[in-house]
Amino acid sequence: MPSRVRVFIATSLDGFIAGPNDDLSWLPQPSGDPPPDYGYNAFIAEVGALLMGRNTYDVVAGFEGAWPYGELPVLVATGRPLTGAPASVKAVAGDIHSLVDQARAAAGEADVYLDGGNLIRQALDAELVDELIITVVPVILGGGASLFAGVGQRRRLALESVERLEPHECELVQLRYRAR
Repeated sequence: MPSRVRVFIATSLDGFIAGPNDDLSWLPQPSGDPPPDYGYNAFIAEVGALLMGRNTYDVVAGFEGAWPYGELPVLVATGRPLTGAPASVKAVAGDIHSLVDQARAAAGEADVYLDGGNLIRQALDAELVDELIITVVPVILGGGASLFAGVGQRRRLALESVERLEPHECELVQLRYRAR
């Protein structure tokens, strides 16, 4: 059985994954000891490789602190060289089918984590996404990078679960959909 292709992403209530100019300041900043992870640690434990777009890579590479994915193989879909990237990061090219095949090969029997709006839309259009885990943040941005704008065809998803995340004061809702 091939590895699953999964999305784990946060959106604003109006469906944006970033505000104008890649602004992410609207995302909650977890606090506490330990801070809540909203299911991310359980998700990433099942992942063998991450496939992300170049813009997403550039944003994540600009974060303060250590590379957040450690030694997890990260494939970046880009036609430009990656300078100063960690050893676990590799530039890849091709159409969405080729990119997902490369990520599956890197993941082995584990899952592929797909990140980046453009790649997610392409993979949805190609019916390559198995699961979407979408955490909805109760903020309306009114503009920015839309998760679904530009998806080329209507897709019906099967709702697997709805969860109000702890702590409740964060007011986050997590939706889990089966995509194919």
